[in-house]
Amino acid sequence: GIETAGSLNILFTDKTGTLTKGKLEVIGFQDGAGEKYKTESQLEKNKFLHDHVKNNCLYNNSSNFDDNHLPIGGNITDRAILAFIKSNSNKKYKKLKTIPFDSKNKFSGAVIDIGKKINYIKGAPEELIKKCSYALIDGKKKKITDKDKEIISTKCDYLADNALRSLGFAYKTTKLSEKEVEDDLIFLGITGMIDPPRKEVFGAVKEAISAGIKTIMITGDHKTTAAAIAKELGIMSKGDKALTGQELDALSEKELSEQLEHITVYARVSPENKIRIVKAWQEKGKVTAMTGDGVNDAPAIKEADIGISMGLTGTDVTKEASSMILMDDNFATIVSAVEEGRVIYDNIRKFIRYLLSCNLGEVLTMFLASIFTLPTPLTPIQILFVNLATDGRPAIALGVDPPDKDIMMQQPRRKSEGIFARGLWEKIIVRGCLIGVCTLFSFELARLFGMDLATCRTISLCTLVMSQLLHVFECRSERHSIFEIKIFSNPYLLGAVCVSVIMICSILYIPFLKSVFNTVSLNLMQWSIVLFFSGIIFLINSMYLYIKS
Repeated sequence: GIETAGSLNILFTDKTGTLTKGKLEVIGFQDGAGEKYKTESQLEKNKFLHDHVKNNCLYNNSSNFDDNHLPIGGNITDRAILAFIKSNSNKKYKKLKTIPFDSKNKFSGAVIDIGKKINYIKGAPEELIKKCSYALIDGKKKKITDKDKEIISTKCDYLADNALRSLGFAYKTTKLSEKEVEDDLIFLGITGMIDPPRKEVFGAVKEAISAGIKTIMITGDHKTTAAAIAKELGIMSKGDKALTGQELDALSEKELSEQLEHITVYARVSPENKIRIVKAWQEKGKVTAMTGDGVNDAPAIKEADIGISMGLTGTDVTKEASSMILMDDNFATIVSAVEEGRVIYDNIRKFIRYLLSCNLGEVLTMFLASIFTLPTPLTPIQILFVNLATDGRPAIALGVDPPDKDIMMQQPRRKSEGIFARGLWEKIIVRGCLIGVCTLFSFELARLFGMDLATCRTISLCTLVMSQLLHVFECRSERHSIFEIKIFSNPYLLGAVCVSVIMICSILYIPFLKSVFNTVSLNLMQWSIVLFFSGIIFLINSMYLYIKS
């Protein structure tokens, strides 16, 4: 649930659409000979190449088209390429077979009939080039050399170094009876695409770091591209490194455990890799969160302590496997959810602290009086009034209390931490005892001054109520005093306290209610006794927290 997010230690996040805007724009195309085409019109001059790239994009994609023949839905990479070549939905050829994306080979394909059967392939250039024996140069199929492959790989590295995403294209004539994807593909070229980081993510990453949350990027992009974005956002710092899925597979469990703290980027990973990474952090006792949108992400999302699926691009399978759905696919929203989780957890602690300490004070008042054989400080109906006036509205108002200003500068709580951890029991017991003792002291002081029993009970009743109403402000923060908290930041609490004060004054000064609750009207001196005993502990504790902070 959302409260679990408050104890988050490790946040695994995708790059595209989560850390970045998710709106890819193709900045150009380069063929196997190194010829660059910055616009679709330039590419169109090489008609043979243009037609092959167009068919590859048009038939080998997951997008649909609107009434204006513009790509909608589907993969953002497909939409970007289709927009670049200004393709439309007027498909002239029959698609014979679709080859879905494979996380191991990292490409997808489609076989179409254009008079002859052609298998169009697109995917990660560094993987695709390994399967190419030829390149399409000046409209002709030419043998591709190892040097050519090295040049293409260098170009991909250059794009990645500049935080650009690359996609490779290839094709071959085929027969449906044979294996559709094999060696001897013909390389068409690569595109460079830009997907700039979201502006709000820069601040969100810093906030996550200050909150003790380590952000780790897991992406299907090129390692260098992912590392460039990670460095720009502040996810990757000096001493950190990036690993590919293949490099991860080469590590033993011991080696991975030793290097785990310094790996902040994983690129070209498989679903099995993601599960292994999650488990490695969980073995270190960390609370993990995993984001994802595809079917392949579902196992890792389910394995993580907090599974987060993308609301805009996520599949139904991914959403069902997750415990949280991100409606705007934005990393900054995840950090906001972590803050909300911490706020909910803190407010639960506030609620418990207030109710238990106040109830303990009421019990001790009556218990100590009986132990020391004193007259009963409160009548049964007065005890009922205390619960009516102080327990309900102020406690509920604490449940919607705004967070401490430094809540995202605190370290995450331990996974095994109970609700009463970090000294909450001690705070409840000490404050409850002080409320009970001060109430009894006010009762005894009134008796010492020779006041009648009804007046003494009224003073103890008012002391008990006012002690609890002052204590509710103490419960607003475990780290800061009342002098550091904006008093008007929770209008619901102020309203609840005001209602309670009006209620206590009503049973003191309205004749009918006085007779019902057996109270008397208090004068200035008697009120000074009430305010002294109800406020002294509150003042001392607030001063202590203020000096300590």
